[in-house]
Amino acid sequence: MQLSGAEITLRCLAEEGVEFLFGYPGGAVLYIYDEIFKQDKVKHILVRHEQAAIHAADGYARSSGRPGVAIVTSGPGVTNAVTGIATAFLDSIPMVIISGQVPTRAIGLDAFQEVDTVGITRPCVKHNFLVKDVNDLASTIKKAFYVATSGRPGPVLVDIPKDVSQHLAEYSYPSSVSMRSYNPVIKGHAGQIKKAVQMLLEAKRPMIYAGGGVILGDASQLLTQIVRELGYPCTNTLMGLGAYPATDKQFVGMLGMHGTYEANLAMQNCDVLLAIGARFDDRVIGNPEHFYQPGRRIIHVDIDPSSISKRVKVDVPIVGNLADVADEMLKQLHASDAKPDPQALAAWWKQIEEWRGRDCLRFDRSNTEIIKPQAVVEKLYEVTNGDAYITSDVGQHQMWAAQYYKFDKPRRWINSGGLGTMGFGLPSAMGVQFAFPNDMVACITGEASIQMCIQELSTCKQYHLPIKIVNLNNRYLGMVRQWQELQHGNRYSESYMEALPDFVKLAESYGHVGFKIESPADVEGALREAFALKDRTVFLDFQTDQTENVFPMVPGGKGLSEMILGSEDL
Repeated sequence: MQLSGAEITLRCLAEEGVEFLFGYPGGAVLYIYDEIFKQDKVKHILVRHEQAAIHAADGYARSSGRPGVAIVTSGPGVTNAVTGIATAFLDSIPMVIISGQVPTRAIGLDAFQEVDTVGITRPCVKHNFLVKDVNDLASTIKKAFYVATSGRPGPVLVDIPKDVSQHLAEYSYPSSVSMRSYNPVIKGHAGQIKKAVQMLLEAKRPMIYAGGGVILGDASQLLTQIVRELGYPCTNTLMGLGAYPATDKQFVGMLGMHGTYEANLAMQNCDVLLAIGARFDDRVIGNPEHFYQPGRRIIHVDIDPSSISKRVKVDVPIVGNLADVADEMLKQLHASDAKPDPQALAAWWKQIEEWRGRDCLRFDRSNTEIIKPQAVVEKLYEVTNGDAYITSDVGQHQMWAAQYYKFDKPRRWINSGGLGTMGFGLPSAMGVQFAFPNDMVACITGEASIQMCIQELSTCKQYHLPIKIVNLNNRYLGMVRQWQELQHGNRYSESYMEALPDFVKLAESYGHVGFKIESPADVEGALREAFALKDRTVFLDFQTDQTENVFPMVPGGKGLSEMILGSEDL
C-alpha cells in the first residue's frame, strides 16, 4: 500500500497508541497537518506556543507513564521547542517530537525557516533522527518510540523534511526493533544484589534515598514494600516525591537544599545508604566533598550506568531496571535468615526523632493580616484530600509545594527539576488534564513564572480544561529575591515585578473565572469555591507575604549538615 510520508507519520503514531498530539502548525508540517485533519485516531491539541506543546506532552508523559508526543514546524518552531525538550531531557521524560524541516534539496542553503535541528537539539535529546528517505520513515518512528521509552527514558526527535512528507512509499510498520548500538541493561547483577541486601541487613544506621527514577521505572510499590519490611527511614528527592508515601511515619521528608533537617542529617550520618533511582544531584547533597563520610558504604541502583559514581563514589553499583532490581531485592530479603539489628535500629530512630523534633517546616500560622504561602499549600492539600495532580513552575512556590503538599502516590507531582524551567506549570497541567480529564489538577505558580506561558489560558478555554491555577503572588522574583537577601547584601537587582497585570481581569478576558484573595480568612473558602467549579479554569491570585523565605536551606557550596533552619540562624 503506497502512502505519503505524512500519512505514514499518522499511521505510525496510531500504531503506537498515541492518544494526543500536542502541536502548532507551520509551513514545513502542513502536509502532516492535512493528514491530521483526515483522521480521527490521534487527537491534535492546538497550543499557543511551541514551548507549551512540549511541556504539555511532558506533563502527559509524567502523569500517565506513556510517552508524550508533540509536533512543531521548522526554524522558529523547533527553536521555540528547545526549552521544553531540554526540560524533558534533564528529567528523563519519554517523549517523541516530530519536527518539520525544509525540503532535502534546500538543507544547508539557508532556506526560509531553516535551522540545523539535529545540531541544535543534539545536546538535549536522548537521540535524534533526520529522515532523508520516505522509505525509512516508519522504521525511524518505531526506533524513536523504542529509544524514548526504554532504558533511561528521554526525548527523541524525528526531523522530517517537507518533501519526505509528500513522497510515496510502501507502508509497513515494524512489530519490533533491534539496534545494534543500543541495548539497555534490564536485569541487575544477581551477585551485586545479594551483596547489597547483606550490606543493608548489617546496617546500624541505614538510610534509603529514592529519586525520580523509582517513579519513571514504576517501582514505587516495590520500594514501599522494601522500606516497610526493613523498617528503615526513607527520603525522596524533589523528583521522587510520591515514590514513597509522604504521610508514612518512615518517611523523613524531602532531602537536599530545601529538604528537612531530619532527612539531611540522616543522609549525612548513616552508615549504609541505598540510593535507588537517584543521581546525587548538586541540589540534593550539596558539595560532594562535604558529603563524604569515612566508613559509610553506598549502594547505588540505576538504569543508567553513566550515573553511577558520577558525583559520589559508591561501593556496590547495580545497573538495571529498577522494578526488576527491587523485586529481586525483596526475594532475597525474604529468603535471608538475617534480620536488621533491632537495638541499633531503635537507637537510630530515636536519633532521627530528635532531629524531627526540631519541626524545621514550622512557620507563623497565627498571622491574620497577611497570607503565608505555606498556609495556602497546606490548605490546598486539605481541600483536595491530597488526591490532586499538582504541577508547578519554578521558584519559591515550587519548594513550598514540595514541602507542604504530602504526596502519597507516584506521578501526582509534576515539576521541572533538572532544568528549572519557568513557564512549565500551566502547559504541563494541560497535559495532565488531558490524560486524566475527570481528576483534580492544580498548577502552583508565581506571578513571574505564570507569565512565561500565560497565553495557554487560550488553550484551556478552547478545550474546556478545569485546571485550578494557584498563584502565590509576592510581587517579586521570589527565589531571586531570597538569594539576593541572603547572599548579596539585600541588593534586589531587577527582582521586583513593578508592572504586574490584574490577573483576575486577565483570566476573565480569556473567558475564565478569577479570584483575588488578600486575607488569610478567605483562603479556604476561595479554594473550595474554585474546586466546586468542576468545568471551569479558575485563576486564584493569592496576595502573599513578600518577605517570606524558603527554609530550611543549604547555602550553595555547603554540606547537608550546614543548614539554615530559619531567619534566626542568619
